[in-house]
Amino acid sequence: MSHNYKKSLGQNFIYDTNFLNSILDEINLNSDSTVVEIGAGMGTLTQCLASRFKRVVSFEIDKDLVPPLTTLKQKYPNLEVIFKDILKVNILDLEKNLDNKPYFIIANLPYYITSPIIFKFLFDSTSLKQMFVMVQKEVGDRFCASVSSKDYGASSVILNTFASCKVVRVVKKQVFTPMPKVDSCIVKIDLDKSKFGCDKSYVDFVYKCFQMKRKTLINNLIKSGFDKQKTLEILDKLNLKQTTRPEELNVEHFVSLYQILHKN
Repeated sequence: MSHNYKKSLGQNFIYDTNFLNSILDEINLNSDSTVVEIGAGMGTLTQCLASRFKRVVSFEIDKDLVPPLTTLKQKYPNLEVIFKDILKVNILDLEKNLDNKPYFIIANLPYYITSPIIFKFLFDSTSLKQMFVMVQKEVGDRFCASVSSKDYGASSVILNTFASCKVVRVVKKQVFTPMPKVDSCIVKIDLDKSKFGCDKSYVDFVYKCFQMKRKTLINNLIKSGFDKQKTLEILDKLNLKQTTRPEELNVEHFVSLYQILHKN
């Protein structure tokens, strides 16, 4: 079946099943696992998943792909295909459908909504164990960046507050159809939301800290409406200089700063 690729949906598919199976070999999940796929596309990865794992639930937003995915669903009784926008899905309802048992996400995420999808599961899920997501390489580098590196920013801090991230493989752009302009990578995300006990307001706080990366942390916080004198006192309490820039702070610094500022 030919397909009219939709740039608006970020459609770049991989058709090489040998390549996809090599990735799944590397991920090495138990065959009894439940896997959620986001963005089934033409179903190439979907079929690889359904042939390996006990239960697969795959989401796809493009209704033009109903025929090939319906055919695939008929072939694999352990496969459920849901034609919905994952960003509009209630994650707790999804997990109830999965009997609230631990599950994994394996997905070639649409580039234009990578972070919103990851953050949605990060905050709304109660049963998700790990994500293995294919994203643009520069995005993966930001997710996994270390303090003071050129890629370190708000998404690095947020993800590593609630999870541990690691780039496990670089994927060259030539394996995609149509071929994108940049390479991709697979990021492994291990969730641990109990690490610091922050909530969704923390995300907004971190973005405020990085709103002008060339500015100092104190300038960004003042611009966001925090009292200058109180903020300076808190920085001093945390042994942080007034000239400190946001990219110089580790996750523990951001969590401490957030917790103290939101108590005042």
